[in-house]
Amino acid sequence: MINKRIFALMGKSKKYVWMNVVFQWLSEGLNIGMMAVLSIFIANLFEKRLHANDFGILGMSISIVLFLRYLCIQAAGRMSFLSSKEVKVSLRELIYQKMLDLGASYKEKTETSKVMAVAVEGVDQLKTYFGSYLPQFFYAMLVPLTLFAVVSLISLKSAAILFICVPLIPISIAAVQTWAKKLLAKYWGEYSSLKDTFLENLQGLTTLKIYQADEYKNKKMNEEAEKFRQITMKVLYMQLNSITIMDLVAYGGTALGIIMAVCQFQDGMISLKGCLFIILISADFFIPMRLLGSYFHIAMNGVAASETIFYLLDLEVEDSVSEEVKDDYTIECENLSFSYENDQDVIQHVNMKIPMGSFVSIVGKSGCGKSTLSSILMGKYKNVQGLVKIGDTQLNNLSEKSLMETITYVSFQSYVFKGTVRENLLMGNPSASDQDLWHAIEQVNLKDFLKSENGLETFLMERGSNLSGGQRQRLCLARALLHESKIYIFDEATSNIDVESENDIMQIIHQLAKIKTVVLISHRLANVIDSDVIYVMDEGRIVESGNHQQLLDLKGSYYELWQSQQSLENYGKE
Repeated sequence: MINKRIFALMGKSKKYVWMNVVFQWLSEGLNIGMMAVLSIFIANLFEKRLHANDFGILGMSISIVLFLRYLCIQAAGRMSFLSSKEVKVSLRELIYQKMLDLGASYKEKTETSKVMAVAVEGVDQLKTYFGSYLPQFFYAMLVPLTLFAVVSLISLKSAAILFICVPLIPISIAAVQTWAKKLLAKYWGEYSSLKDTFLENLQGLTTLKIYQADEYKNKKMNEEAEKFRQITMKVLYMQLNSITIMDLVAYGGTALGIIMAVCQFQDGMISLKGCLFIILISADFFIPMRLLGSYFHIAMNGVAASETIFYLLDLEVEDSVSEEVKDDYTIECENLSFSYENDQDVIQHVNMKIPMGSFVSIVGKSGCGKSTLSSILMGKYKNVQGLVKIGDTQLNNLSEKSLMETITYVSFQSYVFKGTVRENLLMGNPSASDQDLWHAIEQVNLKDFLKSENGLETFLMERGSNLSGGQRQRLCLARALLHESKIYIFDEATSNIDVESENDIMQIIHQLAKIKTVVLISHRLANVIDSDVIYVMDEGRIVESGNHQQLLDLKGSYYELWQSQQSLENYGKE
């Protein structure tokens, strides 16, 4: 349950772990001294050699020792906290750096849910591992050696018996380790499954209520909860059995040491003081190792957590690229194909050119591959076939920094962070002045609303839940305008918002298209009429291209979509 790689994660926390051990060891040293004083006092009492002031000396000595032990225990607790804190910070920095190295295309390597599980629960498990188990491991090794050295000065036989019995505790732990490892793996599997089910049902509760499917989902979750209950009881049963075994070894070993000391006292081989000292101190041989055994499940969870963290940290990162976009911002796709799975292409042999400074739209039925294509242009998917270029540079050879400075992506799912309006807008341009922020706000027609609130200091809830859908999307557009990139991609940026907000946003997009390269992905064809070029997609292919009138004249896929939408929009007006 300890390997070199886990030790390598310690970093700055290593010194705190050792200091924790030192403070615990000093506390045990004080305890040894206190037991020695008590042994002398009791022996003198039995032999009637006490003086009146010995009681005062004893009380004073014990008070001082207890106070010093209290300070040592507090210091050890403090070191435990600091080591946990350092591990927590360093691990999350490693994970964060790994995600930066993986970049926007990280989803090709791992899942977001796994990253969250590693960064939250996995790190917390290792925090406990370093803060509790690891210091106790070294302390449990050190104390028996210290006590053996002290007790052997009184009785080598008693010291040897006590010392030999101590390893029986880790041996008993090792005996159940294989079973426990499999059981805990199953336990965490059931736990993760129940957690995912609960979160999914909670997030989709409104939908479940609408379709009256909540009773069915409740039944399924109860079944998973029962499985988790059963595996939890097995884990508790395993832990209880292991604790029982450790207690038998600890108490049995203590009893053997005490019996040997008493026998040697009766034979006159040791003094009464020595016998009493061994009786008082013998349990201390086993207490640290016994406590280590109680941390067994922490160690197992820590090892399991480290494996998941190492899996993430070991994900292969493609060779870093440093090329930047040159003066030519033309986007070109040549025979581009892409699939989420090897057996089915989502994008098939796409050839497309978006000249610098043009207004290009991509349309098609839902599921035809429009959003996937925009994600490829943003560098979210790099395992593509064919070629994607910006100017003369292949997209995969561009540094992520250069790509993100060149292209701004706005979708219907653009994220609004918890915080103030100012903080959200400054993400688009950290050096923007208040005047710049208000100018962007005015462009998206949010000025009057924010003036009626708290201006730039208006507080936004997570995901901007205290804004309407239209206000939220306008704010995201204002942030995008502040970014001042050369290329803007709008992926269904007007979906699920009110008509007034849609009209305002489309007006801004058309104005932006006069000075920037704009790629508009829209299901509503009325928004793309003024495009220089419209690409029509169907089942992952470009089936038509041209301007609005040219496509209507073809009387093909675009014409059919246009006629269908016009019929729906004019329904009931005649």
